[in-house]
Amino acid sequence: MHKNRTTYPKRKTQMYQQLQELPSKYKVLALVRMEKIRASQILPLRKKLKGEVEFVSIKDKVAQKALEKHDVAGIKNMIEKLTGQCLFMFTNMSPFKLNVLLAKNKVMLIARGGDVASIDVVIPAKNTGIAPGPMLTEFKEVGIPTKIDQGTIWIARETIPVKKGEVISEKLAALLGKLDIKSVEAKISLTAALEGGVQYSEEELIIDVDKFRDEIVAAHQEAISLSIEAVYVTAENVEQILVKASQSARNVSVESGYMTDETKEQILQKAHAHAQSVAGKAKDYKPA
Repeated sequence: MHKNRTTYPKRKTQMYQQLQELPSKYKVLALVRMEKIRASQILPLRKKLKGEVEFVSIKDKVAQKALEKHDVAGIKNMIEKLTGQCLFMFTNMSPFKLNVLLAKNKVMLIARGGDVASIDVVIPAKNTGIAPGPMLTEFKEVGIPTKIDQGTIWIARETIPVKKGEVISEKLAALLGKLDIKSVEAKISLTAALEGGVQYSEEELIIDVDKFRDEIVAAHQEAISLSIEAVYVTAENVEQILVKASQSARNVSVESGYMTDETKEQILQKAHAHAQSVAGKAKDYKPA
């Protein structure tokens, strides 16, 4: 006869307890799917964001049971996102800022078969320290020239077996691992986030910081230009407005022939040029 379970592993019990408390403690609940993320990427983030972000590694069933009992706005929608191994991040930081911080913390990893190279993979000419034997065949299969010297395998010349954007084969990935050459750039990005009852998708959380900065700079310049045209004086534009007003007044003075200490030279130059033009026309004039 089947009996209801009354005891659970300590790790699951602790996870359940955390998920009972943390959603009410923090403003933001962010979710990361762990399918393509390695533990070596998470550990540095835990240290760097300590005190600002709490990390909870979860499995869908335990998390679903814990979160179903919460009345936090929007949390039921987050439950639908829980599939497979996931990571929750609880914080009071904006989810957009958190995603930007995660994107900045990129690391280079040893490739696995099928990964796409993030850089041109350069294998320098050097002594590998590897004894001759079956390894010679592995080098040959991926097109890396070798030689034997002093009882070890040497790479004969610098080689680029795969370029940025190309797929790394399993055989090459295995060899790169033995040579400790890291060729895959990895970063973590949020799959979804919940803040104040509003759920953001992975696409909505992506911010191009450089593009956003350029847009702000352009908007600021447009605002300055508009305020100058409208003669709306602020601390930022007052000097430019006065320069423009001074130039306009000078132009009016010159056009009208109204002499001042600042415009008399231009007026006289203009009058002289006009007089020369008239004299030239008079000289060329022939009565009919």
